[in-house]
Amino acid sequence: MAKKIIEMSNIIKRYYIGMPNELQILNGISIEIHEGEFVAIVGASGSGKSTLMNIIGALDKPTEGSYFLNGTDINKLSDKELSAIRNKEIGFVFQTFNLIPRTTALKNVELPMLYAGVSRRERTRKAVKLLEMVDMQDRSTHKPNELSGGQKQRVAIARAMANDPSIILADEPTGALDSKTGRLVMDIFHKLHKQEGKTIVLITHSPELAEETERIITISDGSVISDVAKPENSAVNLAKKREGVDGQ
Repeated sequence: MAKKIIEMSNIIKRYYIGMPNELQILNGISIEIHEGEFVAIVGASGSGKSTLMNIIGALDKPTEGSYFLNGTDINKLSDKELSAIRNKEIGFVFQTFNLIPRTTALKNVELPMLYAGVSRRERTRKAVKLLEMVDMQDRSTHKPNELSGGQKQRVAIARAMANDPSIILADEPTGALDSKTGRLVMDIFHKLHKQEGKTIVLITHSPELAEETERIITISDGSVISDVAKPENSAVNLAKKREGVDGQ
């Protein structure tokens, strides 16, 4: 059995604690995600999925409950330690790309490695390779304002892979893209999952995108209401399907 990357038990998140407007967003969520899984977390606006994403991404801590990321107890870490965990263990891909505007695609991909103390030569070598992986090598010297939405997202995916993280956390990664460009981006995630063996957690409101993953966790009103495996979408079975189509 693959090792557990994410172990969450009875996660509760409250805001404005002790005040008249105290608000509980997450109501005791327990989930496990194993190495190499491609999982969708689905929910409508206001379901709590963004709050859950922030906790998974170590951007926030739960009010109650335990969270272990790759065996590390997130609740016990200082802000500095959380920052280091985010840089090393989690590759973030956001709907809004979050690229640094005044620097090139190559330098954007290098950035997480700079924070991790990787040498300049190794940073450049790896960034070039990652841009090739997402078919953006010919745009490496372009700044974000010279790139289309889909190109920006591909650079963002390359950046997310910079420190070879345990998990790729993608928050509505196709939300700002047209359907054709969104398809290209999803194909890259499938490639990372199948060829690189990456663990991917896709946060989405789109049932269509969720249907492409191996497992769908649905959240409503701060609780998990279903957790459905889709073995037909495993990397192995998808490869077999494609071979069958190609062989016809």
